[in-house]
Amino acid sequence: MKKGSEVKKAARMGDAAVQAKTGKTWGEWFAILDKAGARKMGHKEIATYLHERRGLPGWWAQMVTVGYEQGRGLRAKYEKPSGYAISGSKTIGVSVARLYEAWQNQKARGRWLEESGLAVRKATPRKSMRITWADGQTSVDVNFYAKGDGKSQVTVQHSKLADAKQAESMKAYWADRLERLKGMLEA
Repeated sequence: MKKGSEVKKAARMGDAAVQAKTGKTWGEWFAILDKAGARKMGHKEIATYLHERRGLPGWWAQMVTVGYEQGRGLRAKYEKPSGYAISGSKTIGVSVARLYEAWQNQKARGRWLEESGLAVRKATPRKSMRITWADGQTSVDVNFYAKGDGKSQVTVQHSKLADAKQAESMKAYWADRLERLKGMLEA
């Protein structure tokens, strides 16, 4: 694979956007980090280098670090320091109260999720839920947002997944389940 295609493959955001916000393209950041020995650094060490030595604000230091790690094969898709994690979201044509109830009420949840054995650890009405998944090992964080009259959004982050295969599987699972939830609530 050519060096340029490696950079493009890793980049979640286009060169123009990265350059506008950081002053450098992906290729320039990759060259800087290679020269600094980043292939042998941990995530935190790379991000600290970018923040302290290169002046990138925290979010941009993290974003460039992840892009670099993925581009250099140091981090797989969906990989985080604590394992693998995926996210998904869906905007649905109902109030945030109704959307939250579809998650909170076990009978309603069973109509679209069909997953038994999960445990809600913490719930803040119409705002968020923290769930231990049915496997007892992984976590699901759910957030709810009002999006105007009769519209709301739900975001799901499923973390502590074992590997990339499980992450891909759960990404597809949540896309399907959120679509089913939308269909049920908008029917």
